[in-house]
Amino acid sequence: MLYELIFKHLLVRIPAETAHHGAFTLMRTVERVPAVRDRLRALLGPADPVLRTRALGLDLPGPLGLAAGFDKDALAPDTLAAMGFGFVEIGTVTARPQPGNPKPRLFRLPADKALINRMGFNNHGSMAASLRLRQRTGDAVVGANIGKSKVVGPADAIEDYVASTARLAPVADYLVVNVSSPNTPGLRDLQAVSSLRPLLSAVRRTLDASAPDRRVPLLVKIAPDLSDEDVDAVADLAVELGLDGIIATNTTIARTGLRTPAAEVAALGAGGLSGPPLADRSLEVLRRLRARVGGEMVLIASGGITTGDDAYERIRAGATLVQAYTGFIYGGLFWARGVHRRLAERLRADGFTSVDQAVGTRTRNP
Repeated sequence: MLYELIFKHLLVRIPAETAHHGAFTLMRTVERVPAVRDRLRALLGPADPVLRTRALGLDLPGPLGLAAGFDKDALAPDTLAAMGFGFVEIGTVTARPQPGNPKPRLFRLPADKALINRMGFNNHGSMAASLRLRQRTGDAVVGANIGKSKVVGPADAIEDYVASTARLAPVADYLVVNVSSPNTPGLRDLQAVSSLRPLLSAVRRTLDASAPDRRVPLLVKIAPDLSDEDVDAVADLAVELGLDGIIATNTTIARTGLRTPAAEVAALGAGGLSGPPLADRSLEVLRRLRARVGGEMVLIASGGITTGDDAYERIRAGATLVQAYTGFIYGGLFWARGVHRRLAERLRADGFTSVDQAVGTRTRNP
């Protein structure tokens, strides 16, 4: 309640990206003081045994992770994990450093508890992210999300992704190929199976060569704006290539079902919409993927998750794990803890003793 009042009367008066940088300055300070970070984790981290889960070969204290986009450059992943998340995904990072799109490029839609962004993969590059991950003092599970550099054309896209893969494979707990952001020209064209197959195959080979002592899980993140037929095609390809998982979904270019007046939304311009307006389509894509890939592949649900009930619905629909970003922006410091606590309540109320038992289409353990 306090955070909602602060957000409503103070934070909304500050440009969204400015507020983000201000909060992140504090997080980076905490990242440098492990004792403070550990205390924060003791206060906010998921502690209920029913939340513990194993996915992608990793042991997680809870199934809710922070989606890519918040910590683009791996500046404070362990502090973010200490704020109640079971895992953190950094990025999207590109092979080459780039400033992103011109500002302003991040906008709030408070009436919808949503965001519109056209950040354009602003980041310091995958080399810088790799160095920071090597220097970490924490032990949180951290994945890396990689995208295409804006200046790189379609013919050189694979080489660009491979460069980032080689740098991050030794230091990331898992790797995500992002071909679904609407803010890099031509990026979503890579979701076509004809383009995606050679890209993912090259990334997999590079992961194996760059981290020969372990298997780094590989996932692909897709857009909610794909047709059902294209969702099926990506699912089939993931099975064919032996991918470890799929993240469903990224932001949407749609603007339907918003409470914010259409004229106000139009005035903000292009960008990806995130938050509750995305929830229905993301859930549809999740269910379609689970039906298509079967019960074993890891599916990470993302898009419109704001409550523990949302997270539980995604898990029952087939999500192995869930991710959020926009819900955290609107929910504040205690948000992830609240989501995990409600999720634990729902699991126990339905007789489950673990998250894994609750994942839809799986056989429940006796």
